[in-house]
Amino acid sequence: MTSAGAVLAASALLLSACGDDGNGEDGAAEGAEEEVGDTDAEFLTMATGGSSGVYYQIGATMSDVLAEELGSDTSVQATGASAENINLITDDNAELAMTMGDATVQALEGSGPFEDDPREGLMAIMTMYPNTVQLIARDGSGIESVEDLAGANVAVGDVGSGVELNAQMVLGAYDMSYDDVNEDYLSYAEATDQMANGHIDALFATSGLPNPSLTELATNTDFSTVPIDGDGRENLLSEYEFFQEATIPADTYDDDSDVETVSVTNHLIVNSELSEDAVYDITATLFDNIDRIHGSHAEAENITLDTATDGLVIPLHPGAERYYEEQGVETDEGSDEDADE
Repeated sequence: MTSAGAVLAASALLLSACGDDGNGEDGAAEGAEEEVGDTDAEFLTMATGGSSGVYYQIGATMSDVLAEELGSDTSVQATGASAENINLITDDNAELAMTMGDATVQALEGSGPFEDDPREGLMAIMTMYPNTVQLIARDGSGIESVEDLAGANVAVGDVGSGVELNAQMVLGAYDMSYDDVNEDYLSYAEATDQMANGHIDALFATSGLPNPSLTELATNTDFSTVPIDGDGRENLLSEYEFFQEATIPADTYDDDSDVETVSVTNHLIVNSELSEDAVYDITATLFDNIDRIHGSHAEAENITLDTATDGLVIPLHPGAERYYEEQGVETDEGSDEDADE
């Protein structure tokens, strides 16, 4: 698992590689510009997440917008999300992908699912919205806290997914591991089916709110949202720079009160083989049609031009940076904040 020091080191390396001299003129885009390719936007594959998840809903709308406005031949790929998406980008099997900040940092460092295999050349178009870590327990399971997961049947997400990475981190923050639970690697759709059938006691979900699979589950199965709070939450916030305090509102599912947890910022990343002009056009098209993207899911409303560079853990692609500079958006704020934390 990634330590806070490792995250800081990764951020420092990023800033060094980008040649940031503090005046904004030699920042992420100039350093990245030497490495970008000349591929146009004729063919665009968008790697998202499970077909029942928020990534897929938002990604499908973005793909439709790019097809209609740019005339691109687009496709949406359902995946295991963050780790798989990073592999698709670095293997040149996708042009656009959605990832969580934690998995992206691990890819830079060569830790977690990228152990001893760090990835270079990762670039962002924007940060999107916070993914909220949700721990759901079936009524009657007796699970009211993370510690109560001991001995339980727990769905931890697809192997190597952002959900699974978060599940490991949450358990570790409470001095637990997979040795203490009966872990089951399931997608959202599979996990909710198994919970409805009584085969699993709890599941982890890391997504926007509400998670569509959990909304569907609530129509036929009683469950509660388990808080990630106390010392365990403080451990997560102090050890991992990419976690932030978060609250799941009571009306999200069927809880009687707000539930404390943590969240991770999502990134829309892009293949560095795409040219500066291609990514400029992609970025401009997405924000020119932002109202349509907002309509894809409630969480998509948090995608705004004003926050598009907040919390970045990788450099912006020069095409995206050029667009933001024209719009008067700060382009080095996210990386600078990370480096100072």
